[in-house]
Amino acid sequence: MFTASRRVDNGGMPSPAHPDADLAAALLGRWTSLLQRVRPGGQPEPAPYGEQLLRRWSEPQRRYHTLRHLDAMLVTLDALADGTADTDTVRLATWFHDAVYAPERSENEERSARLAERVLAELGLDEALTAEVARLVRLTAEHDPAPGDANGALLCDADLAVLGGSPESYAAYAAAVREEYAFVPEEGFRAGRAAVLRQLLGLPGLFRTEPGRRAFEAAARRNMEAELAGL
Repeated sequence: MFTASRRVDNGGMPSPAHPDADLAAALLGRWTSLLQRVRPGGQPEPAPYGEQLLRRWSEPQRRYHTLRHLDAMLVTLDALADGTADTDTVRLATWFHDAVYAPERSENEERSARLAERVLAELGLDEALTAEVARLVRLTAEHDPAPGDANGALLCDADLAVLGGSPESYAAYAAAVREEYAFVPEEGFRAGRAAVLRQLLGLPGLFRTEPGRRAFEAAARRNMEAELAGL
């Protein structure tokens, strides 16, 4: 069973004195409200599951894929949602999309999707909803939703929105990613990072929702091209 340990250590939820403690509490409230909407009156209680997810998002190996990334994605979803996607389903996928994250492993999306399948089944969610959440989590491995995939477009746009921030926020994002991969020698990291940037820049469009294209596309391409030139 997916349960929440009450032990708090370097890999646990932020303590009350931690700068992200208020954020964790706010996120737990959002999780509980979300579960109440998609599964009104159901059991078991959603809060312990949310606490365990927050522990995962607070693991010490994370520098970019943290509570702040989760929160930023949820805020961006609210800004981009235009009624074409099932936003609550996408919110569930957001909670799980990086719930399993080990920088040295390549199957994080698959492991996160399997976690979603297990947890949402325990929570008693509809099988079709659970399958859609898992599909969306797997989609974040490539960020290339098919035409007409409104849920996939919204999730991927929210995940990639960091690319379209200011040059300063993009630089902070890139530095945090480098910290997560501190175990990779510089030459290898530069080659791998360049390959990722070229793959993204090679897509016909980075953002698939109309609000996402308007808000982020041009800045994202400028940011990535500048980073690629510096590698």
